[in-house]
Amino acid sequence: MPKPLSVQLYSLRDYSKTREDFINVVKRVADIGFQGVEPAGLHDIPPAEFKKLLDDLGLKMFSSHSPWARNPADVPAIVDMLGALGLKTCVCGYGPDEFKSLDAIKATAENTNKIIEKLKPAGITLFQHNHYWEFERIDGRLKYDIYRELCPGVKYQIDCFWSTNKGAEDPVAMLQRFAKDTILIHMKDGVCRQQAAVDGMKNGLLDMKIDLMPLGTGDLPIKQLVAAAPAKVSTIIVELDYVAEGLEMWDSIEKSYRFMTSNGLAAGNK
Repeated sequence: MPKPLSVQLYSLRDYSKTREDFINVVKRVADIGFQGVEPAGLHDIPPAEFKKLLDDLGLKMFSSHSPWARNPADVPAIVDMLGALGLKTCVCGYGPDEFKSLDAIKATAENTNKIIEKLKPAGITLFQHNHYWEFERIDGRLKYDIYRELCPGVKYQIDCFWSTNKGAEDPVAMLQRFAKDTILIHMKDGVCRQQAAVDGMKNGLLDMKIDLMPLGTGDLPIKQLVAAAPAKVSTIIVELDYVAEGLEMWDSIEKSYRFMTSNGLAAGNK
């Protein structure tokens, strides 16, 4: 049975400048046929109102990138927001500095462990989203392996494209490696073997310039990845942080939807 296909709304941020724009984006996503969305900000829409919007459109929200857990002190507010969204999962994730050395990884894992403990009374599961630096190596060891040993309670949202570490790692092997604790998957496509330019933080978001393209048109072995997806994964989420020059985001999202659904790799509503 194919897993439901969702889209990460961060992909469509350039079309979501206002609250009304954002609502129209969500409506268009539903019209394309996606079964779910993963928001990365609600554009001043109260969480309960956003949930109603999705319900009215027949969309599911399996997870959200808003709120984002980085500070244990923020957990009470995070729990309240997740409750209003009807979610029992919470995302975390870190920048390259938090994984730049063994000491940095130890400190990051300690922080994550504190967040996990604070979320437990509310019955909320913490999952972590990766970029490429977690899949770099220190003295031959995968940074994420070191982190997992120090932080065994965290679950994972594996971004299969970033897990290649710009082509250095096999994404299928990486997904299998973390399968036991993987509950969500991000799927993007593009040219794996290239240097990613990190331009820094803009508006609290990591700005990365890299050639990304519609699913099925790049280097990622998507069919093999879907076959390797653990049974507990609730949805496959299309996320295109950017698209390569000459491509348009809406067109790329629609082509990704058609590729995944027409090949039986994920389930849509159309």
